[in-house]
Amino acid sequence: MATDESYVRRAIDLSRSAVEHGNTPFGSLLVVDDEIVRTAENRTLTDDDIAAHPEFELARWAASELEPAERAACTMYTSTEPCPMCASAIVYAGLERVVYSVSVESLAEIRDDGVIEIPCAEVVDRADGSTTVDGPVLEEEGLAVHEDYF
Repeated sequence: MATDESYVRRAIDLSRSAVEHGNTPFGSLLVVDDEIVRTAENRTLTDDDIAAHPEFELARWAASELEPAERAACTMYTSTEPCPMCASAIVYAGLERVVYSVSVESLAEIRDDGVIEIPCAEVVDRADGSTTVDGPVLEEEGLAVHEDYF
């Protein structure tokens, strides 16, 4: 059985891949029953789409492709704490859990702009959602990718 850390490392790898493909460093994956069912990386720049965040893409995919019981057993692993848009999509999709590497506070410390400093757990709480939010996990590893990029 894989650990949270191994899945978070995979998400960090996806964030590196996003940079290699001309985007900002964000990557995510969905796991159901210890199996990766889908991965995504940021495509906001190459798709010229402000909503092309990997967390948003995966939440939309899960909502349309997974049964409610699968979504209720699904964990999203992500390189960076989901923004409010993505956190809302995660709640609406009914995902059980989110595990992130870099906190929104840490990201805001290295970026000049573009960070809405509302923690994912706060969005979940205010939406009366049931998603568990865990992190940061391996934050130094995840933060290194952002520091190289920004």
